[in-house]
Amino acid sequence: MTVTELVSYEDALATYDPVMGLEVHVELGTKTKMFCGCSTELGQDANTQTCPTCLGLPGALPVVNEIGVESAIKIGLALNCEIAEWCRFARKNYFYPDMPKNFQTSQYDEPIAFNGYLDVQLEDGEIFRVEIERAHMEEDTGKSTHVGGATGRIHGASHSLLDYNRAGIPLIEIVTKPIEGAGERAPEVAKAYVAELREVIKALGVSEARMDKGQMRCDVNLSLRPHGREEFGTRSETKNVNSLRSVERAARFEIQRHAAVLNGGGTIIQETRHFHEEDGSTTSGRIKDNAEDYRYFPEPDLVPVAPARSWVEELRAGLPEMPRVRRNRLREEWGVNEHDMQSILNAGAVDPIVATIEAGADSASARKWWMGELARNANETGRALDELPITPAQVARVAALVAAGDLNDKLARQVIEGVLAGEGGPDEVVEKRGLKVVSDDGALGAAVDEAIAANAAIADKIRGGKVAAAGALVGAVMKTTRGQADAARVRELILERLAVSE
Repeated sequence: MTVTELVSYEDALATYDPVMGLEVHVELGTKTKMFCGCSTELGQDANTQTCPTCLGLPGALPVVNEIGVESAIKIGLALNCEIAEWCRFARKNYFYPDMPKNFQTSQYDEPIAFNGYLDVQLEDGEIFRVEIERAHMEEDTGKSTHVGGATGRIHGASHSLLDYNRAGIPLIEIVTKPIEGAGERAPEVAKAYVAELREVIKALGVSEARMDKGQMRCDVNLSLRPHGREEFGTRSETKNVNSLRSVERAARFEIQRHAAVLNGGGTIIQETRHFHEEDGSTTSGRIKDNAEDYRYFPEPDLVPVAPARSWVEELRAGLPEMPRVRRNRLREEWGVNEHDMQSILNAGAVDPIVATIEAGADSASARKWWMGELARNANETGRALDELPITPAQVARVAALVAAGDLNDKLARQVIEGVLAGEGGPDEVVEKRGLKVVSDDGALGAAVDEAIAANAAIADKIRGGKVAAAGALVGAVMKTTRGQADAARVRELILERLAVSE
């Protein structure tokens, strides 16, 4: 790969203002495709979920998926958009092997939703408003697999394989207006916007919005202009960025790259670019086509979409609590600060914690286990929290056992470990591993007597008034009982044996 010259981020911002445009594609969670009845189920054998319509065979006619339209309206309403009273589909004409019709059915100058905004909260609490140009309906393309090359891209590949199962899956493309005024925080704004948009989509229930599975992906458009100039610079478009961190890194890299080109007297080429996860760089893809090159024209095989105002208002009334409003409410209910709430959000722990509280745990315990032991396991195994083989109800049961004194934290971690390992629910793991806290005075008394006898010097210190030294004897008992003793009761017994009061 050719090494790209960069200037420092600080030097770039000293001379130029970044202007961004973010295009986010959301794959809807409908059961069937946008214009035919083929299944959208993931993971099936290649080219088994196709029909004459999504393969673009002559004479096949499309039919609009009503749930796809409904989902588009919900997204538009959640983004404070106006909903069109009448709109049409259009054909976006271009040739690419993964698009069997040689055109994509999309919307051009008549989107279903337009002129909205989304307020996003940055890490220091600042609210930044991102204005939305449009949200329109379209279909996804098929999937190309390039074989024989070193990078998985077409360059250097010996041949390519095509799977049309994905061709025709409903997409909503959400396009921002130019994002100006973010300055040095432009990459952070980009990340925060995509993160908030993802939460909105998930709250609406129209998509799982899993970026790692391609259900949501972002194109990062970026240009620079010298301070004081109103005219936008030439933009680049980094395609299909599929993680929040990568959105931020792509914007930052392009700011530095553009500045280096402009400082050197060069010209920015309007092009698409590929993002490289391993080092955060981008490389050239192809010269970017203008809209005229796609030869858009109204789709002749589909009637216009004219959602009744009564239907739109019904959908508006049924919208769920929006994520930022919900987070603020939960933050107050849980008594956590903005930083901690942001950490919970970043970990994807909000919903698991809520579900654990609903299953009977208190909020502090639910946060403790999901943000501690479970977050650690998720990081180590490369899984999302909601992919771990443990349910909120099981976490709540662990919390209940701790609250009842049947487990201490050390034992609870072992129980969680057992549940994650597939050994059964919490109670089964406790039984199989023999993990219950020992609180019987008979068993504990014997262990305490043994610890006192083995640590006479420490016992004498305690008798002499240094009560804090009792912690060493508690530790000895905990070691003897493999961490299963009731530590509080052990301490009480030690002081009783040594005739010392607090």
